[in-house]
Amino acid sequence: MYTQPPFVESVNTLKLHHAFNQLVGEGRWLPCRSVGAFPVRFPAEKLPIDTGKHVDASFPGEDPANYFEWRVNLASKGRALLLLVLYSDVTEADAPTVLYKGSHLDVANLLSTEGEQGLSFMELAKQVDFLPEREQAFAVGQAGTVYLCHPFLVHAAQAHRGKNPKFMAQPPLFLQKAFSLDDSAEGHAPVEAAIRLALGK
Repeated sequence: MYTQPPFVESVNTLKLHHAFNQLVGEGRWLPCRSVGAFPVRFPAEKLPIDTGKHVDASFPGEDPANYFEWRVNLASKGRALLLLVLYSDVTEADAPTVLYKGSHLDVANLLSTEGEQGLSFMELAKQVDFLPEREQAFAVGQAGTVYLCHPFLVHAAQAHRGKNPKFMAQPPLFLQKAFSLDDSAEGHAPVEAAIRLALGK
């Protein structure tokens, strides 16, 4: 968990904080105090074995030390956004993360019947291949680019066919105040509104 000041500062710029307020709502998220772990990809001829579609989990299960048991529920307990932070230039040849457009709606619909406990990382990963096919986009950009993604967005790694190693962090933006999916005269933040849209609200 990288907590050195340059990393923490890189995900706490005024521009990012403004975007967090727009997407999640003021006072409803916590500043990042770590950029988490770094997925690093090296050019290789062999296909990597960890390229399955998945949704990042949000809160611990019975064993907090086992990430595969961490869980996701309809209210996205604990997680406001998925951040993809590029620390190297990434082209389509450099193993950019594959993003499945609109898949957050499918995942919300899937979680709608799973209650407060939701699904574990592995339980959800086993089901995402059966969701509707979605158009792909790629998380490309210059070093310093940050993608702000809905917490339910399905994404996947892929093989590196470029020349230079790829460095990326994918920290969560934690929630300070839980999302509300109920009707509200005050309206809803875009992340909440997307979940409600999937439920037909």
